[in-house]
Amino acid sequence: MDNKALFNITYGLYLLTTKDEHKDNGCIVNTVTQVAESPVRISVSVSKRNLTCEMIEKSGEFNVSAITSLASFDLFRHFGMQSGREADKFDGFNGVKRSANGIYYLTETSNMYLSAKVLNSYDLGTHMLFIAEVTEGEVLSPYSTCTYGEYQREIKPAPKKVEAEPKKDEPKKWICTVCGYVYEGDEVPDDYLCPLCNHGKDVFEEMK
Repeated sequence: MDNKALFNITYGLYLLTTKDEHKDNGCIVNTVTQVAESPVRISVSVSKRNLTCEMIEKSGEFNVSAITSLASFDLFRHFGMQSGREADKFDGFNGVKRSANGIYYLTETSNMYLSAKVLNSYDLGTHMLFIAEVTEGEVLSPYSTCTYGEYQREIKPAPKKVEAEPKKDEPKKWICTVCGYVYEGDEVPDDYLCPLCNHGKDVFEEMK
C-alpha cells in the first residue's frame, strides 16, 4: 500500500493541551472530530508515544485549539517536533491563556478553542482514542482552520535538494517527507521512527 495516499484525507490541525500537578504540555494533532450534538462530544486520537497522551489519561481533561492558515512553521516545529519529556514547551511561549479548567489554549493564530472532559478511552494500538464532552468553547478569530494539505503545501519548508552525487563509500541518505529529517544508512529499518515527527519508514524517500 502507498501510505502517502492517506496524506490526501482532509484534516484540520489543532494544538492539543493538558496539564497535571507538575507541568503543562501539548502537541499537534489532526484527529479532532465532533461525534455528537447534544450533549456536544468530540473525539481525539493521540499517539501513545506522546507525553500529552499519558497526561490526558491521568487528568481526564484537555483543550483543543484550532490552528489557522496564518500560523508559521515555527509553531508546528515547537509543539510537534520536540518532546515534552525533554523540554518545557510553554517556557517562554506567550501566545496562550488558561481557560476555566486551568489548561492553556492558543490565542495567536487560532480561531477557536474547546475545553473537554474525557468520558471514555479506547486503545487503538499505536494511539489512544478519547471521547470527551465539551464543557467550554470560544471563537477567537474569523480565519479558517489550517488543513493538513495546506500545511504540507504552503507551511512546511520544502526539503533541501542534494546537488552533489554522494561518493560510493558514503551511506545512502533518506529524507522524511513530513518534517525533512535525514537518516543515513543503506536502508531505513522497518521499525524506525523519525526522531522529530515520529512518523515511520513509509514516509522516508531516498535522496538522489
